[in-house]
Amino acid sequence: MEPVRTLAQIEADIVQVKEELAQVRGTETEVYARIVGYYRSVRNWNKGKRDEYNHRKQFVCTEGTCTPRQVNAAVYTEETAASTGSTERLPAFYEFFGRATCPNCPPVKNYLASIDAEGRYIDVDTEDGLSRAAEAGVLAAPTVIVFDKNGEEIARAHNVAELSRILVPAKQHVA
Repeated sequence: MEPVRTLAQIEADIVQVKEELAQVRGTETEVYARIVGYYRSVRNWNKGKRDEYNHRKQFVCTEGTCTPRQVNAAVYTEETAASTGSTERLPAFYEFFGRATCPNCPPVKNYLASIDAEGRYIDVDTEDGLSRAAEAGVLAAPTVIVFDKNGEEIARAHNVAELSRILVPAKQHVA
């Protein structure tokens, strides 16, 4: 059992933490997020949109339970598979969630055309596409979900830079 702290000890701890916070130095971080179809600095949003942004969370709900989503799952490459002796978690196929009007989708689509992996395009503007996106917890386009040969998700990417760490174009494969 933990010893009971007195009110004076708690107040002393609060004063100490406030003093430490006063000594913190740094620069303000600029955060950009998508709002009404384009990216803009969050500090320039109106109060209502900022409050909405502050409440955003991603969750995965299955069979009555909801858990926070791990945004960037571990990525398994041929090197990590070779070092562990397992090929179970190598990328096997992908699902690309996009929209016809998405300005960031064409570069991702072009990159996916250059890789040596099976995949499918899911148009989230269709009823079936939107249903699959909701099922997979996809909240933005473009999103690429990479699966292993057992159909388990191993990674997610939202742009070419993230994809290039997961899926290598065919011309870069070494024999």
